[in-house]
Amino acid sequence: MGTESVDFCREIESYLCRKNDGHLVRVTGPSFDRVSGWAAQGIPLKVAFEGIDRCFERYYRRGPRRRPVRIDFCEADVLDVFDEWRRALGLPRGQAREEGPLAPGTEDARPSGSLPAHLQRVVLRLTAARAGGGLNEEFDAIIDRVARELDTARAEARGIRGEAREALLRRLASLDGELLRHVRESMEPAALAALVEEASEELTPFRGQMAPDAYDRAHEAAVHRLIRNRLALPMIALT
Repeated sequence: MGTESVDFCREIESYLCRKNDGHLVRVTGPSFDRVSGWAAQGIPLKVAFEGIDRCFERYYRRGPRRRPVRIDFCEADVLDVFDEWRRALGLPRGQAREEGPLAPGTEDARPSGSLPAHLQRVVLRLTAARAGGGLNEEFDAIIDRVARELDTARAEARGIRGEAREALLRRLASLDGELLRHVRESMEPAALAALVEEASEELTPFRGQMAPDAYDRAHEAAVHRLIRNRLALPMIALT
C-alpha cells in the first residue's frame, strides 16, 4: 500500500470523525480498501470531502441523527461528485459503477435537471452568495442584472422548446462566463495564484494521460470550479 493512499485514508478518517461530531469512526478493513480505491482513481481529497458533505446534508434533512455515519454510506455521493468534477473539467469518465449503500434514513435524491428548477436554484444561490459576503460592491450590480435576466428566463422557460430553448441555454452559458470573468479579474493576485496552484494539484493524477491543450482546458475549468466554491457561486450554464 503506497504512502499516498495511507495518507489519503487518514485524511478521510479525520474528516469523517469531524463530521460525526468527534465520534471516532475508523476507516479500516473493507472500508480502508474502499477509500484506497478512491485514491487510486485520482479522486482529490476536496472532492471526496464534498461527497461526504452531501451525504451528511441529506442525512440531517431527515431529522436528528441516530448513529454515526460510516464512510461506506458516503461512497455513492463521493463518486457522484467525482463524476460531476470530471464532467466540469472535461476529463474522461470512468467505467460504470455500482451504487454504494445509502446512509440509514437517507434517500437517493439527485437534483432535478429541468430548466425552470435549475434557474430557480441559480437565483437562490446568487442571492445567498451576495448575502454571505466575500464579493465586492461591484458585484451587487452584476448579480442584480444576472438575477433579473434569470427571473425573466424562469418565467419563460416552462414549456420552451427547440430553437428558443437552445438560444436560452447559450445565453446562460454567456452569463456564466461573464460572471466568472468579473470575479476572476477582481480577485487579489495572491488568492487567485493559490487557486491556480490548487487546480494543478487536483489534476496531477491525470496530467500524464492528457494532451497539452486538453490539460489547459481542464486546468481552466478547475480554477473556475474552485472560484465558485470559494465564493459559493452557482453554475449558471445548464450542462
